[in-house]
Amino acid sequence: MKDTYDPWEIEEKWQKEWEKTKIFKVTEVPQKPKYYVLEMFPYPSGRIHIGHVRNYSIGDVVARYKRMQGFNVLHPMGWDAFGLPAENAAIAHGIHPAKWTYDNIDYMRRQLKRLGFSYDWDREFATCDPEYYKWEQLFFLEMYEKGLVFRKKSPVNWCPGCQTVLANEQVEDGQCWRCGSEVEIKELEQWFFKITAYAEELLKYCDELKGWPEKVLVMQRNWIGKSEGAEIKFPLEGREGEITVFTTRPDTLYGVTFMSLAPEHPLALELSKGTPQEAAVKAFVERMKKQSHIERTAEGAEKEGVFTGAYCRHPLLDRKIPIYVANFVLMEYGTGAVMAVPAHDSRDFVFARKYNLPIVVVIQPQDKTLKPEEMEDAYTEPGILVNSGPFNNLSSEEAKEAIPKYLEERGLGKKAVSYRLRDWGISRQRYWGAPIPIIYCPKCGVVPVPKEQLPVILPLEVTVKGKGSSPLADYAPFYETTCPKCGHKARRETDTMDTFVESSWYFARYACPDEDKTPLDKKRVAYWLPVDQYIGGIEHAVLHLLYARFFTKVLRDLGWVEMNEPFMNLLTQGMVCKETYRCPEHGYLVPDEEVKDENGQKICVHCGKEVEIGRLEKMSKSKKNIVDPEKLINQYGADTVRLFILFAAPPERDLEWSAQGVEGAHRFLGRVWRLVKDALPYIKDKETYQEGNLNKDGQRLHRKTHQTIKKVTEDIERFHFNTAVSALMELLNTMTDFWQKGNRDETSCRIMREAIETFVILASPFVPHIAEELWHTLGHTNWIIDEPWPRWDEEAIKEERIWIVIQINGKVRARIEVPAEISKEEIQKMALEQERIQQLLAGKEVKKIIWVPSKLINIVV
Repeated sequence: MKDTYDPWEIEEKWQKEWEKTKIFKVTEVPQKPKYYVLEMFPYPSGRIHIGHVRNYSIGDVVARYKRMQGFNVLHPMGWDAFGLPAENAAIAHGIHPAKWTYDNIDYMRRQLKRLGFSYDWDREFATCDPEYYKWEQLFFLEMYEKGLVFRKKSPVNWCPGCQTVLANEQVEDGQCWRCGSEVEIKELEQWFFKITAYAEELLKYCDELKGWPEKVLVMQRNWIGKSEGAEIKFPLEGREGEITVFTTRPDTLYGVTFMSLAPEHPLALELSKGTPQEAAVKAFVERMKKQSHIERTAEGAEKEGVFTGAYCRHPLLDRKIPIYVANFVLMEYGTGAVMAVPAHDSRDFVFARKYNLPIVVVIQPQDKTLKPEEMEDAYTEPGILVNSGPFNNLSSEEAKEAIPKYLEERGLGKKAVSYRLRDWGISRQRYWGAPIPIIYCPKCGVVPVPKEQLPVILPLEVTVKGKGSSPLADYAPFYETTCPKCGHKARRETDTMDTFVESSWYFARYACPDEDKTPLDKKRVAYWLPVDQYIGGIEHAVLHLLYARFFTKVLRDLGWVEMNEPFMNLLTQGMVCKETYRCPEHGYLVPDEEVKDENGQKICVHCGKEVEIGRLEKMSKSKKNIVDPEKLINQYGADTVRLFILFAAPPERDLEWSAQGVEGAHRFLGRVWRLVKDALPYIKDKETYQEGNLNKDGQRLHRKTHQTIKKVTEDIERFHFNTAVSALMELLNTMTDFWQKGNRDETSCRIMREAIETFVILASPFVPHIAEELWHTLGHTNWIIDEPWPRWDEEAIKEERIWIVIQINGKVRARIEVPAEISKEEIQKMALEQERIQQLLAGKEVKKIIWVPSKLINIVV
């Protein structure tokens, strides 16, 4: 055994051994309980970052711990490989997206292997592999057959300069991120998945996900957004047709004084045609196309609109109602039309005041009488109906039932349920994605690609350019085809699928990545799924997690899986944060490269100006407050990086980066190494302690060993990794103290071996390389991950207890029972918390506290 801890030699050695022997490869063992732990797979951006290290370290602790508990553990890794960054790299650097992606995968795989994660690499795949997206295309076709896929016109962000569609994240302050052109909203034919068909089930099953954080479930429930209310029809004045609205406040129907349409509503332009308002409406609608929905609906945003020149009729009153187009109404919510009740809706109130529209009070509170001309804001609370015909004097809640019933009897409306959730638009006018398996025939129309012709391969021999539509639309060898129905010349769909589709079922494919006849081997999928523990960032709380839940239910209904939900338990880890360094002239700076110390100040190396040290923020390339994991591994070793990441904060909390903390983790592992080296000559040939008389030091170490087993076990189960590591640090201190006291007799050496072996096993999920090395150094020949997780002895963890006298100014005032090894700080705290002692000390100043170990504590006042 070397004198000093050499992490790089140890880590390289065991990584090679693990890979050579494939110790993490797993197959189905029906008689053994399974455990499937999965971290959200990464996008191959080129380098792993500290957030990746945190995510995957958490998963690795769970995977190793569960295997040592006797579970058959599936712990796979792969790549979410399609997406926009690859196209941007192609444009910026002239490199093909495929080469960029696969080169990045190779580099990141090497980085992950250096961290010693227990992945079954034989299950690895990238979602850009045709062998993967072939089955995604099959699911598309099966969903199409079931009516779960449809095509319709939908608004997209359009850059007139680049002549291309932009993702939302490519629109910055209403402008194209690449060329700066004003972005327009344009309607294009898009493909959609009918997720709304599963809205109620998705909502209902939120109550079944007991292992999910409540904040995630709240976000999903809000996104699904179930509302109960009524659909009400407002006939158009002087023409055929009607406007249907959905409202959660049918009790306010008699207070409607105008109608608001979304700028995208098909009637917005239609109603103004031939009226003096036509030009104004058209200009307003065009202006709204350049504003995002977030801008239009933001709190504090100006409420504005334009009269269409048209009217509708109130369904229960002989009253014409003017129809406006309003910026705060969105087509995505309800029907895209809102019955405006300014007396009882804040936005309508502001709008009515601005455009001098009538305000009619129809709900009066119990304690005062509202007058429209005196109101400063809408009254939105419950009350008693007034000015509401036959419904006067009903309570709001009574009217919510009575009015829809009255409308339904007259064919004017009905009770209804609405969802905020909208169908999932999956069309992307992008190259680097899975082709949509559809053909357009001038004779037959929309024709699905026959299943036997899958996959529709994404051609690699194309040039990705910054302007225009996807290169697929200009690449004749791809889009030119024949209709599978009639043989006529036809054209392939050139849109590709949203990359969220790939990540909506990858977890199921990990169960059988080698299956080449069907997308999923039902037997293997039934064994492994659902995922027992899923780990990832809170930023995926809605889209990815909701889409994965939807896709699972679709696969169930298509007969591919049996489960209702994909992830039994979910852990959302916090962010990794670090302070920023900013120069007034050069902006954000990389601390290690662009900042120097000069007379106690941080100085910019470029201009010599003082650098401002900012607050803690999430690590990001733009803020230049990132830390390169590879540099840390080269400096300290992978186990140190893992240990710091796991010790610095609970997984669900944000982690504050600390260079001193990394140093401390490295010193701790050095202490472990030195203690084992010192003890090894004495304990190597000894058996672990089983029974026999122990001296006081031996009793203390034996007790601490079993207390640590209990503590670490319970903490890992609760994901309290930071306190589990803290318990290991306490055990190391107790072992060190025991050994430094010269305990070298036979029994002491056995108890020391028990403690060291237990420590190494308990530490192995956190720091697997040094644990493996020490395990074999102790003479073992099996892999430490195959060693059963230790169990604590309830008798051993019981502490000896003694009675302590509490005195005030030398007079006995109380007695308490405490652990025999209690510290001065602990007994002082306990004594001062005693109710009788607090009463006697009330209003008095404690001058000092005298502690006589194992006997008494004297409080001097």
